[in-house]
Amino acid sequence: MTKKTVLITRTIPRAGIDLLSERYRVLINEHDRPLSQSELLDLSKECDGLLCLLTDTIDKDFFDALPNIRAVANYAVGYNNIDVPAATQRGIPVSNTPGVLTDATADLAFALIFSVARLIVQADTHLRSGRWGGWGPMQFLGSGVWGSTLGVVGMGNIGRAVARRGSGLNMTVCYADDFVPEGTDFGFPATRLSLDELLKTADFVSLHVPLTPTTRHLIGAPEIALMKKSAYLINTSRGPVIDETALASALKRGDIAGAGLDVFEHEPEVTKELLTLPNTVLLPHIGSATEKARTDMATMAARNLIAMLEGEDIPNLVNPDYMKHNST
Repeated sequence: MTKKTVLITRTIPRAGIDLLSERYRVLINEHDRPLSQSELLDLSKECDGLLCLLTDTIDKDFFDALPNIRAVANYAVGYNNIDVPAATQRGIPVSNTPGVLTDATADLAFALIFSVARLIVQADTHLRSGRWGGWGPMQFLGSGVWGSTLGVVGMGNIGRAVARRGSGLNMTVCYADDFVPEGTDFGFPATRLSLDELLKTADFVSLHVPLTPTTRHLIGAPEIALMKKSAYLINTSRGPVIDETALASALKRGDIAGAGLDVFEHEPEVTKELLTLPNTVLLPHIGSATEKARTDMATMAARNLIAMLEGEDIPNLVNPDYMKHNST
């Protein structure tokens, strides 16, 4: 029997590749860059399944061009890069990798909080420059984190993990999330607020929402204007959740104290003005970048793809309605 063929759109940790190679013919993009759309279509034309990344656009045109594709496993928690309704209409299951990157991303959110509040990058740069003349009482005076107020926007797995860490730092935790039932017990104190009230209240606002039409530019000029001048904005979710131009302007004016960003509106491009501002800490989308998290993502995505192609129960299916279309 001819083996099924799957495409991995960029090299992932070996454990995931090995799982797929035991069953299937595996094609891998060996370039250390995302495939162009034409390259993606060309490599996928003989494939039954696809293990893709958030940098890949899997849209209606992709599915129309490749009727042979039977399954799509996304190597990410978010799946805004995939037209899920289009996949569902064609009876194609889609999966993601939730849970395994929760702690890595929550840790990074707090790394950004500490870095931007305590001026870590500025202080490091100053020391390395050779200009440091020794300790001084007025050098690099940042903001304290212990006992401050943390506002978490989106209380999914990652948002809750960030809130839990904040509670451990004696922070007053508040959150905004219309999908969390009133009175939910998180195992730590947390006050539910509207988004506007959270923005007015928090010393640190940490974003943990998926990218959807309703969350695109969730934080723009009007929302930033509600924040304290002493507050910091942290984003480890998706770049387009923030209007970057509005944020850059607010930071330049000193409307808020600073921002720590791991994701950007037009990756890999970054709004140029952000790059010039000293009150920012900017990272190249490394929220899940630990050996364990990325390896667990690889094995989870591979197992998802195997389950989809073999007709087994799919652990992390994001479009359960695909079966309705698959059976007609």
